[in-house]
Amino acid sequence: MLLSFLIQQVLNSKFNRYSKVASPNGASGEEIALKMLSDNGIYDVKVQHVPGRLTDHYNPVNRTLNLSDNVYSGRSIAAAAVAAHECGHAIQHAKGYAPLRLRSALVPVVSFANSWVQWILLLGIICINSFPSLLWFGIALFACTTLFSFITLPVEINASKRAVAYLETAGIATGQTKEMAEDALRWAAYTYVIAALGSLATLFYYIGIARSRD
Repeated sequence: MLLSFLIQQVLNSKFNRYSKVASPNGASGEEIALKMLSDNGIYDVKVQHVPGRLTDHYNPVNRTLNLSDNVYSGRSIAAAAVAAHECGHAIQHAKGYAPLRLRSALVPVVSFANSWVQWILLLGIICINSFPSLLWFGIALFACTTLFSFITLPVEINASKRAVAYLETAGIATGQTKEMAEDALRWAAYTYVIAALGSLATLFYYIGIARSRD
């Protein structure tokens, strides 16, 4: 939890710093996203604005690329990096990138698990002596969310690699600004790494409780 907090603070600091550095070509996040999609032959993804800060995401269900306030209209290197990263997910989807396909297939299971797993684990611990299989069922659900966290890692890292490569090739970020884009996306990736490790540690914790009662 402490590492997650510290990394989030560093990420916010990086984003604030790079948000003050103008993108070399002066394009907004929306413009960069549209061009990157077009350059990759993708014309059925809608780029739209969503409120909030760092709420950017690609939705493969309705094929929308959602950019937050500072990214959609921002003309900074931070906005360029985030917009290109989200485009990376759209490209993964278009090309059938295997980890993204697996991640998408797990979404219904993980959605169910997130809704019920804490209650099932709690009841499982309370009823561990009379109904031990309930706790193991909760652990199995939690294991699905842990698996989802680890599958997310290659998806996010690959999207960042695609983003940096495109920004450099298109002349949007070169030299120092490319390093800034890489740095911002690297710290964003760290948040997913910590989340995955935290989920794994919690999974082991619940397994330890179940095994101690065997």
